[in-house]
Amino acid sequence: MNRLKVLRQFQKFNLLPTLRRTCYTFEPEYLQDKSTEVDSYDTLNVQIKSYDFPVLENFQKFVHKTAENMGIEVEDCWATPAQKLLVKKLKQHSPVVDCEYEMTVYERNVQIVDVPSTVGAVFLDILHEALPEGVKVRVHEHQDEHEEIRYVPDLELIQLKTELETLGGPSKKKH
Repeated sequence: MNRLKVLRQFQKFNLLPTLRRTCYTFEPEYLQDKSTEVDSYDTLNVQIKSYDFPVLENFQKFVHKTAENMGIEVEDCWATPAQKLLVKKLKQHSPVVDCEYEMTVYERNVQIVDVPSTVGAVFLDILHEALPEGVKVRVHEHQDEHEEIRYVPDLELIQLKTELETLGGPSKKKH
């Protein structure tokens, strides 16, 4: 009975002791271990293609700035020569050409290096959400063929080299 009287008095003056629950969190040791590292991609090419040149240029600028803002190192950016396509529209149920269209496909590439896999996923989601209509984006690992495509061959120089080879090669005389 004594105890009830004390509790009622505490209740009367709002002096009931508050019961606190003690919460413990268990964190595994490997979370504090600094030796665990996130995997990263070596060198990736973000390839952007479109028929509309100004839209392509603006999106390439957006990709470049977004990568830099996210702490991704942009190693190189380049344009490849435009591809000209001839599209023929046929008359219905006939092999006769109704009209022809000449279309140009423009391409830009942004090369990024040492992208952590956690940041890379977020970066690709941002690109996907911001993708303008009519623009295609493809991300792939860098290969040597991608480097060679960007250079326009000098046809005149190649022709002169073949002519020189047919004449017997360069002269080896020293003056």
